Amino acid sequence: MQRFMIGQYGGFDPGKFHKDFKAEFYGIEACSFPSDEDCQTLIEAAQKYGFRTGVHYPLRANPARLRDALFLSPDDYVRSEAFQQIQEELDYMVSLQPDYVLFHYPKPVILDPQVDWSSWRFADRKEYIYENELSLNELIQHSKVLFDWLSRKGREYRFQPILEFDGLNSYVYQHDFLEQLLLAYPDIKLCLDTGRLYQQDKLDPNFDARTLLRKYTRYAALIHLSNVQINEAIQHGHYPVLPELSTEEGWAPIEDYLGIIREENSGVKIMFEHRSDLISAQDLNRCYAWVDHILNGVPENPPSSPAR
Repeated sequence: MQRFMIGQYGGFDPGKFHKDFKAEFYGIEACSFPSDEDCQTLIEAAQKYGFRTGVHYPLRANPARLRDALFLSPDDYVRSEAFQQIQEELDYMVSLQPDYVLFHYPKPVILDPQVDWSSWRFADRKEYIYENELSLNELIQHSKVLFDWLSRKGREYRFQPILEFDGLNSYVYQHDFLEQLLLAYPDIKLCLDTGRLYQQDKLDPNFDARTLLRKYTRYAALIHLSNVQINEAIQHGHYPVLPELSTEEGWAPIEDYLGIIREENSGVKIMFEHRSDLISAQDLNRCYAWVDHILNGVPENPPSSPAR
């Protein structure tokens, strides 16, 4: 469990920390903290309990901005603004010294117009464009600029840049330009989200989550792990993964996904991006033990004591 992480989104929640975090866990991923005081609480907790921190951009909540940086926008001004906003956040989080900073990619999301994306969660219309608004060649060129910039900033500020897949179109899952960039910039890694992959698997007939996991897990540093139930509608998003959640009832094939992850990249970190408030502390321990058993062959015993 030394590679396991929990999330703290919207501020540092001591109750969630003491329920979710275990002494042998790696660390915490933080996002959208509302105040300097929350950020300082995180720094002090990291020092006290000895855990590492990652940042899911942005660290600071700002209602005046979109959460995600639109660094692939067709608009030159919007792209420039995105890099400037990231720079401001990097300067702010120097005292936190995060191990990694994570950004959604591609952003804006590039949508296949033949797919019904109405169930995909977008906070703002600016977060997505359609294929006819950005060509594959433009995406490649903008991505090269992004990779070069993030690689330089990672060295300057001593963090690992991570790109988390958002909604994907054929530019990413049917072409190899992104693999070539990941090979050219090995300091930049990916984050794969099991709930998001399963959702696209269900709505996009050209997309296969298992195939994508086999293609890209080797380049991943992080897995965002949670379950979701999809039948006629999407239900129970960000539900903790448990062995009894059956694929026959519409739940994601988490055991299959974890098996691929184990085969392709045994060193990847697992961030439990779930709502632990939906289950008991006993079931949460079963969740952790089950994942540890699949990935590491550890007997399914409850984890040791929580952080104190």
